Amino acid sequence: MARIVVVGSINMDLVTQASRFPHSGETLLGEGFFTVPGGKGANQAVAAARLGAEVALVGALGIDTFGRQLRQGLAAEGIDLTHTAHLDDCASGTASITIAGGENQIIVVPAANARVTPAQVEQAHGLIERADVVLVQMEIPLETVEATLWLGRHLDVPVILNPAPAQQLPTEWLRLARYVTPNQHELAILLGADPDEDFRQLMLRAPCPVVLTRGAEGAWYHEGEGEPLHQDGFKVEVVDSTGAGDTFNAALAVFLHEGLPTAVRKACAAAALSVGKLGAQAGMPGLTELDNWLSWQTT
Repeated sequence: MARIVVVGSINMDLVTQASRFPHSGETLLGEGFFTVPGGKGANQAVAAARLGAEVALVGALGIDTFGRQLRQGLAAEGIDLTHTAHLDDCASGTASITIAGGENQIIVVPAANARVTPAQVEQAHGLIERADVVLVQMEIPLETVEATLWLGRHLDVPVILNPAPAQQLPTEWLRLARYVTPNQHELAILLGADPDEDFRQLMLRAPCPVVLTRGAEGAWYHEGEGEPLHQDGFKVEVVDSTGAGDTFNAALAVFLHEGLPTAVRKACAAAALSVGKLGAQAGMPGLTELDNWLSWQTT
C-alpha cells in the first residue's frame, strides 16, 4: 500500500450548471446548483485513498458549517487528518464553479487555506519521512509549498508539485521537485516562457522532470535523456471535468512505484473515469473499478 502525504487546500465547491458561460455583465438563468467537497489538496487525498493508498492531509479548515461537513467527509474516506488545523477565527475555503458544456470556470476564495503554514509541514516531519510520495499544489501559501519541497529533498522523499493555480516559481524550487505536473498553459507560466512555444521544448527546458497533461489528448512525460514520450488519452463522455487533474496527480503518486510509464497510463485512465459524474470527487474511481476498466482498454 502506497503511503501518500498531501499538503494542500480544502474547499467546499459551490457549483452552478448552465447552458453556456455568461458574457461580461450578463445575467444568465442557471440550470442547477449544488455543493460538493473540493479543493485541490482534498481532491487529491480522496482520489489517492480510493485507489488504495494510505493518505494523510496537511491543511486547514474553519470551525464553520462547511468545515464540519468537509472534515466528516474526509474522515469517512479514511484520510488521516491529524495535521489538518481547526481555525476558529477564519472561514473554510470555497470555490465557485460554473459548468457549461462539460467545461468549467472556477473562482477560489482561499480563507483557511491561506493559513496552512510551513510550521504545519515541519510538524508533519515524521509522517512525511515515512511517506512514499508527497503531493503539493499552489492553493496554499507559496512559503508552505517551498517548505514542503525542501523537506522532501532533505528526507529524500519524492515530491510531486502540481503547479495550479499557475505562477512563475524560482528555478531552485523546481529543482527540488521529483516531478512537476502542469498543463501547457501552466508550464509556460511556471517557466516565464512564451505560451505559444512548443510545449515539448518547454518540457526539455524545465529544471526538473515534467509530466504534462493535455486533457483528452492524454499526457506527455519526460525524465532524463531523449524526447518527451506520449500517453494517449481515453475516449469517454465528459459530464464534468472538475477534479480530473487532481485525480491524475493522485493516481500518478499512487502508482509511481510501478514506473513512470505505467503510472502515467493509469493516471490518464483514472482521470478519464473521473469526468463521468458531476462534482470533483463524485466520479473518482476506486482501485477495482480502475483495474477492471483498464483491462478492457487498448490505449
